[in-house]
Amino acid sequence: MMMVSINAIFTSWRTQPGKISQAREATHMRVTKAQAQANRAHIVETASVQFREHGFDGVGVADLMAAAGFTHGGFYKHFGSKSDLMAESAACSISQAVEQSKDVDPARFIEYYLSREHRDNPGTGCTMAALSGDAARQSDDVKATFADGIESMIAALAPANMSLDDAQWKQARANTIDLFAHALGALLLSRSCPNDSPLADEILDVCRANMLAQLQPAQAR
Repeated sequence: MMMVSINAIFTSWRTQPGKISQAREATHMRVTKAQAQANRAHIVETASVQFREHGFDGVGVADLMAAAGFTHGGFYKHFGSKSDLMAESAACSISQAVEQSKDVDPARFIEYYLSREHRDNPGTGCTMAALSGDAARQSDDVKATFADGIESMIAALAPANMSLDDAQWKQARANTIDLFAHALGALLLSRSCPNDSPLADEILDVCRANMLAQLQPAQAR
């Protein structure tokens, strides 16, 4: 009985080679698709860091792909243009920053955002601080990505108080916009100075102290 069963199996394999081939091809396609998705995600993550460090116009497609460990020619298998990658990588990093900022105490946000660590590591820092100036000169798709990101960050930083009336909500939104814009502007000014400039540190120290002082009366109310 065992020999009959084995012979039957071998006979089945010989008479149905197409099905075996199709099964192997389907498995290969699943692996290939999964790998392609992983490669694309890796390119997006790498581009996010590279763009924040060097600017949108400071790094080309060839260098981006090399940093990700791929050849230049593979770029267009994943993206229609560099602008598409700029928008997608910015959306990805902004989304991560928004998630990290939800429910964070405003004082803690200010202390980190206006820290030397954040200033000196743009590649892993706030995308809007690193690339807002560049985004102003890019396509509408890239600008739309930043507009959506700014709205999301405002929502993440705003007080989560469902009992606010319309006037209070508008004031809370205005305060959040002021906080974020103030912090971002201070960071940009500090980064525009030489690394060893005393002024770069002074800008962070003064703005951080003033923002924290302004925050205390608001939190007391």
